Amino acid sequence: MSLRLYDTAARAVRDFTPLRPGEASMYVCGLTPQGPPHVGHVRAALVFDVLRRWLEQGHGMAVTLIRNVTDIEDKILAKAAEHDVPWWAWAYRYELAVTRAYDALGMLPPTYEPRATGHVPDMVTLIQRLIDRGHAYAVDGDVYFDVRSFPEYGALTGQKLENLEPAADTDTDERKRDPRDFALWKGRKDGEPETASWPTPWGPGRPGWHIECSAMAERYLGPEFDIHGGGLDLRFPHHENEQAQSRAAGGGFAQYWLHNGWVTLGGEKMSKSLGNTALVDEVVQRVRPVELRYYLVAPHYRSTIEFTDAALEEAGSAYRRIESFVKRAAERVGADAGAPVLCAEFTAALDDDLGTPAAVAAIHETVRQGNTALADGDEAAVAGALGSVRAMLGVLGLDPLDPRWATGSDDRLAQATDGLVALALEQRQAARARKDFAAADAIRDQLTALGVSVEDTPQGPRWELSR
Repeated sequence: MSLRLYDTAARAVRDFTPLRPGEASMYVCGLTPQGPPHVGHVRAALVFDVLRRWLEQGHGMAVTLIRNVTDIEDKILAKAAEHDVPWWAWAYRYELAVTRAYDALGMLPPTYEPRATGHVPDMVTLIQRLIDRGHAYAVDGDVYFDVRSFPEYGALTGQKLENLEPAADTDTDERKRDPRDFALWKGRKDGEPETASWPTPWGPGRPGWHIECSAMAERYLGPEFDIHGGGLDLRFPHHENEQAQSRAAGGGFAQYWLHNGWVTLGGEKMSKSLGNTALVDEVVQRVRPVELRYYLVAPHYRSTIEFTDAALEEAGSAYRRIESFVKRAAERVGADAGAPVLCAEFTAALDDDLGTPAAVAAIHETVRQGNTALADGDEAAVAGALGSVRAMLGVLGLDPLDPRWATGSDDRLAQATDGLVALALEQRQAARARKDFAAADAIRDQLTALGVSVEDTPQGPRWELSR
């Protein structure tokens, strides 16, 4: 097929060839629900939401997308203990917050969204296979992956074993064969909650972070699948360790590795530990969720995004120009007018390593042509542009007429705003009908002062919020 993707493992752009013709399988590392999600957290899910849409709509493929929830992990246990709440309650509270953020930004639900805690038996089975094959060993209730037993360790990130630091997920002690051996299973320690412990042949405990994803990927996608995705920060050690343990256990694992760039704030990666975050729940109080989605989708997925209010406002203005055309064109020729044709420039852009900047530029050019057609009264050209723009926006999850952008947590406020503006416009129309143009102009001026732009059209007045 014509789609080319930058494969992190190969460190090159490769033609994407799925394992099964007409189907694509993807595993995306979901979030560890230890706190409320920030803008940097959701970028990975957005990137692979767009890739999924492009595989489905641009290439007619059936896509199976797995996005897991890491609901048992050291950071969750620490946060829960700090706030004196059960670890599972803490995890579920923020799992809901993550889901709320995903829904707010219009992401399609994954095919399956497994929780780590629901797949401990799969993890135990996978660990035992690694022990049986000589790639793992148990010590006092812990189980470690023996990195020296797997010559390909470091292949994903192009690193040599002798240059690596000791594994950060366990204490470096004499029980390990090599300081870089990482934990597959962590035996229960004194003081840890019994509920965060499962029985195994090696004693009670909980899984290591890396084995969770390998086990869930194999459960839902089999020992070999097409694409593994996640943020750039996951390349090492998480994805390196995933690949090592899964291939050491006998599977082919991921054939393509894609990693999105960071969202930075003040020049540094957005991070809870650094205290430089922009929480999704807070940002969508300042801008509409669809505008935040546009802001995060428009740059290339491998680029770094520096988060600023000015850049966010600029992106919002650009999106509103597109939205204004779509709504005006729909009023003129009908929302469903025009064939859903993807222009050649848009298709070529997304086929070239998911090049959203050029794809967005193609949308703006089509909007420009559509606005010219509106001014000329060429309804056939308006319909053609509208059908094309909506089809392209649909691939990016940004169609203004998609019902998902007409509902949400602020729906009652939107309904109240619509009703109040409609009432004011009715009063303005009544004033014009009785030739009280001073009153009509005063109403329009008041609406303008409130940020409501009114345009008189042959079909009647239309309005939109201006910023």
